[in-house]
Amino acid sequence: MSDPKKTSLYHAHIRHGGKVVDYSGWALPVQYEGITAEHEAVRNNAGLFDVSHMGEVEVKGKQATDYIQNLITNDISAMNDNQIIYSLMCYPNGGIVDDLLVYKYTDNYYMLVINAGNVDKDVQWMKDNIGSYDMELVDISPDVSEVALQGPKAEEILQGLTDTNLSEIAFFYFKKDVEIAGKNCLVSRTGYTGEDGFEIYMEHEDAEYLWDKILEAGKDKGARPAGLGSRDTLRFEANLPLYGNEFSPEITPLEAGFGMFVKLNKSNFIGKEALAQQKSEGLKRKIVGFEMLGPGVPRHGYDVLSNGKRIGFVTTGYNSPTLKKNIGLAMVDIEYSELDTPIEIQIRKNVVKAKVVARKFYTKHYKK
Repeated sequence: MSDPKKTSLYHAHIRHGGKVVDYSGWALPVQYEGITAEHEAVRNNAGLFDVSHMGEVEVKGKQATDYIQNLITNDISAMNDNQIIYSLMCYPNGGIVDDLLVYKYTDNYYMLVINAGNVDKDVQWMKDNIGSYDMELVDISPDVSEVALQGPKAEEILQGLTDTNLSEIAFFYFKKDVEIAGKNCLVSRTGYTGEDGFEIYMEHEDAEYLWDKILEAGKDKGARPAGLGSRDTLRFEANLPLYGNEFSPEITPLEAGFGMFVKLNKSNFIGKEALAQQKSEGLKRKIVGFEMLGPGVPRHGYDVLSNGKRIGFVTTGYNSPTLKKNIGLAMVDIEYSELDTPIEIQIRKNVVKAKVVARKFYTKHYKK
């Protein structure tokens, strides 16, 4: 097996004491001083993440809009320039290829941001579905570094490094040619933690300089570097999905609870027929939230039971640093999906009681 790829911030992670692991073929920090400390920093102040492993694909040309409309489940027809939307890409059977963000520059120019572990697969899928559309697709992932500054103090910290009025960047919008500490960047406001914050795209050679500048600017405001571990606990508390957990080729957006991003009134998109049929027939299973009633932390892949009968599986489970409870998300047969339904989680050799609860574990604090 080949060694994991290193982002342009690899040496910065080592300098800051990051515990580097192989994640989707990338050498990235799972934590620095500790997952809980980094989780709490993002909830209360700010945390800085290296997300340079994410994929970026440019779509340009006269039929760029038509091509993307056919590729994804959401509807981009009414998007403004500099707006971002969230969507899914599906296979013809309704299973999920990936979830992604669509950045619109103009009607003829977009950037798609995709998950790190799926870049090669996604790009091939996109190429396979170009057909006769008059557009070109370019994978610019190898040329882009990206960091995410997340937390209630993110704007205050970043504002100290730029003359651009960051409050003018609305939620799910972006601005290009923003000068941060003298470096040209693209700045967006989406987030994956449930908190306000920014994604900053830059040239590789500027990444380590900007990483240090942002942490220096946030030093007196409680900002700290944050790793993949806290990124997962933060997104989970905010009921944000992770490919390979809540999303997969075997799970549809409707089963995952993301039907609001599936626009069946669009003329066509890949997977529309299968998803329309699933909606009309009714779901046979869905992802629910649950809370442990007995001791034990649920983990991805654990069986979910009802009176000893297997009724599903855990997609994500943690001891929530914010709620101080053992909670999780699980795919269960539809008849066990009502709130307060008693279920059991198979934790190694023990069967532990739990109950179905709302997936809204944590109230998001985005800037609207």
